[in-house]
Amino acid sequence: MVKVIKKGITYAESGEADAKVRATVEGMLSDIRTGGDAAVRALSERLDKWAPESFRLSPAQIQDILAGIAPSVLDDIRFAQAQVRNFAEKQRATILDLEVETLPGVFLGHRNIPVGSVGCYVPGGRYPMVASAHMSVLTAKVAGVKRVIACTPPINGQIPAETVAAMYLAGADEIYLLGGVQAVAMMALGTETVASVDMLVGPGNAYVAEAKRQLYGQVGIDLFAGPTEILVIADHTADAEMCATDLLGQAEHGPTSPAILLTTSEELAHATIAEVDRQLQTLATADIAGVAWRDYGQVLLVDSVEELVTEADRLCNEHVEVLTENPRYFLEHMTNYGALFLGPRTNVAYGDKVIGTNHTLPTKGAARYTGGLWVGKFLKTCSYQEVRTAEASALVGEYCSRLCAIENFWGHKAQADLRVERYGQHEPVA
Repeated sequence: MVKVIKKGITYAESGEADAKVRATVEGMLSDIRTGGDAAVRALSERLDKWAPESFRLSPAQIQDILAGIAPSVLDDIRFAQAQVRNFAEKQRATILDLEVETLPGVFLGHRNIPVGSVGCYVPGGRYPMVASAHMSVLTAKVAGVKRVIACTPPINGQIPAETVAAMYLAGADEIYLLGGVQAVAMMALGTETVASVDMLVGPGNAYVAEAKRQLYGQVGIDLFAGPTEILVIADHTADAEMCATDLLGQAEHGPTSPAILLTTSEELAHATIAEVDRQLQTLATADIAGVAWRDYGQVLLVDSVEELVTEADRLCNEHVEVLTENPRYFLEHMTNYGALFLGPRTNVAYGDKVIGTNHTLPTKGAARYTGGLWVGKFLKTCSYQEVRTAEASALVGEYCSRLCAIENFWGHKAQADLRVERYGQHEPVA
């Protein structure tokens, strides 16, 4: 049984006013479809007050930007990218092509083919998300994507140097200083000067997420993203300071970011609420994190470890941090989560920034049916078949002919009959 110690707004109750966002994005996409480069430029000038001669950074500009960054910062970016690259390469090595002889003379298989081109959106604004360049650009390159382009917005009219450096070091083939819906649309739809991509990836605000939703089908996307989420699962062995710190560490993403403590300890539940209030007095991002905690923070109490698993799977959160006596119990028993962070020595920030796993993860219950972005998302698993002997073609054709007749697919049946007549014993098929 679940006891609610602190109630927050759930997605079902939030009544998100997305109709205005949807209509706004529809209009912007329509403008860019018809207006191309001119529409992109007009939107960037109006929304970001940014209209340089070219949105694309030249090789010389990129080198100038890198030259202005402290070597220690570049070393930190390289370290993070080395971790992401290493894990992505290990994942890629597990994805194998296949060919098998299923009947004598019948060979079936599949090949894992990289997507041809990918557009990566790296958010800016209050939080220039340098790490998103590692997660998208670098992972696509490890998958073998030939053309990877990346967009990030200017910040108050300035170039976000570290983000550009991360894009470049990750292997981006084209880098554009452009943000918002106009960036996503330019990559997906193409313009007079920018060739369209096959797939869009990367997080963004509500307008960027809606643009990806509306463009899905014309291009592939990674995920339908919502506000970031954290669930901390804790028992009597956890401490309130760590629970509060890690909850607020994700709540600072935005005022609608859910932060949930799920525990078997009522003492910890109340202590964590008090500790959150204390930390909000000094946290530099309290103006955001405090609103998220006030409106979307929850503290839930259950009676047993088994109930922790049941409730956590029901909540189906993006980031799930496990601060319990036996963290790996949840690895063995949970099924619905974006990523697990096991034990007090790890945390969501490690996964978000540096440890090597991908931080683009399912939100709003999507972990029921999908995992997050990874090297496999950039691969198309495409099957093929080859019948190498006449006997095999005739054998399969006889079965196929009869099955097509059941479905009244006479054109399909004719394909099978032709092979039976040509490669079999020349006996008519009934």
